[in-house]
Amino acid sequence: MLLGLLPGIEVVGAAGDGEEAVALVERHHPDVVLMDLRMPRCDGVEATRRIRAAHPGTEVVVLTTYADDDSLFPALQAGARGYLTKDAGAEEIARAVADVRSGAAGLSPQVQLRLLERLSEQRGGAGPGAERPGTRPEELPDGLTAREAEVLALIAEGLSNAEIAQRLFVSQATVKTHINNLFAKTAVRDRAQAVAYAFRHGITRKQQ
Repeated sequence: MLLGLLPGIEVVGAAGDGEEAVALVERHHPDVVLMDLRMPRCDGVEATRRIRAAHPGTEVVVLTTYADDDSLFPALQAGARGYLTKDAGAEEIARAVADVRSGAAGLSPQVQLRLLERLSEQRGGAGPGAERPGTRPEELPDGLTAREAEVLALIAEGLSNAEIAQRLFVSQATVKTHINNLFAKTAVRDRAQAVAYAFRHGITRKQQ
């Protein structure tokens, strides 16, 4: 009912579980799926993985009660580009749907904060002047260069292309080239998956 009242959104189906969600996507080819996580027969993570594999043009925004790490990161790794908790209002849902349709990530402020906290934890909580662990170039996975890993770490911090370009003193075109290269090497499809990849591999920006 709420979605049907939002401008620019047409509800084409509602599923009772993950299996039905996959079937409805096959039938209707929607632009966006709002996905719950805890469901019978097929949970939201598996349904997201199947939908994104078979229908890469359909984006998935998770809308769930759960914002714990065991729910958040598997969903992002499965291909979800947005993640909202069920206390999200109509405006926040509409914004997330619009964001993923335009190619951006639709993450709630709470989820963005948790991602940044996770990044901080992986840095070891070092105090001022302390050496942060960072990933040495020889330890980088999937053939990433040091510069690509640096760009990836800045994506994980939530920076836009323009902000990354400003931070690294390069052009936005150069940033886009690095992003395209690192996406290809790591087999991630979007920024949300890139963030999950960075956290999984402990990639942080080295302290200069």
